[in-house]
Amino acid sequence: MSERIPVAKTYKLYVGGAFIRSESGRTFTEKDAAGDLVGNICQASRKDLREALKKARAAQPGWAERTPFNRSQILFRVAEVLETRRGIFEELLVKVCGWSAVEAKADLDAAVDRTFWYAGWCDKFSQVLGGINPVGAPYFNFTLPDPQGVVCILSSRTSPILGLLSGILPAIVPGNTCVVVADNRAASITLELGEVLASSDVPGGVVNLLTGERAELLEHVAGHMDINAIAVFGGEAKDLASIQEGAAENIKRVREFDDPDPSAWRDRAQQSPYWIEKFCEWKTAWHPVGV
Repeated sequence: MSERIPVAKTYKLYVGGAFIRSESGRTFTEKDAAGDLVGNICQASRKDLREALKKARAAQPGWAERTPFNRSQILFRVAEVLETRRGIFEELLVKVCGWSAVEAKADLDAAVDRTFWYAGWCDKFSQVLGGINPVGAPYFNFTLPDPQGVVCILSSRTSPILGLLSGILPAIVPGNTCVVVADNRAASITLELGEVLASSDVPGGVVNLLTGERAELLEHVAGHMDINAIAVFGGEAKDLASIQEGAAENIKRVREFDDPDPSAWRDRAQQSPYWIEKFCEWKTAWHPVGV
């Protein structure tokens, strides 16, 4: 009897709540540290980016209109599902990234805890970061946060699950939607997160996951007129210059973050309500005091 050939998984892009192949039909293979096939990964094109941005834009008003408490419930659900599926991520971190089982477990512990942590901030950050301003006139003066809109995240290259979530969570807490462009290093882990989101209560289009060559899509991200903000994790100087130049065309917000080694990502310093602030616009309203 001939030896059985394992069926390799095809990891699809996660766009608008659905799993799709790249419109270009391109894929690349991902192998583990021993050179064995892990899976086939769909490679996103410029058109896939455009489609993901359309889905993110369509989903953004509905996500922002949900109550902060409801957004909190949804992120709690993401943490619950991630906890039950953590074994898949730990296995991939060991196989694809060459981490030890201890490191993989520590990373998933931190990823689940960080998701719970940001879930708790959904209905609290506006009180902490906003507030009533003292004025020398008979007015109430309030400063309140608004979501920026659609955020494109060039995600971490060193931490494929914890670093990835550390970019997504503060962006969606205040009501933004996001499109993640993940490099093809450990791309299977990025797209496995899509399966967690799909089986949670996250509405389609709130988080969209693309994998491929960052350099290929960077110019299109920088110049696209329907992106309100770009978050760059670990960008090189020439890439950051290109993004800043393209972002100036429609005054996108550009947020630059370090991309430390995996152990540093587990530090509590890598989570803060001030990360949420980076994905907010702030409005101040005046209201007369009644007699």
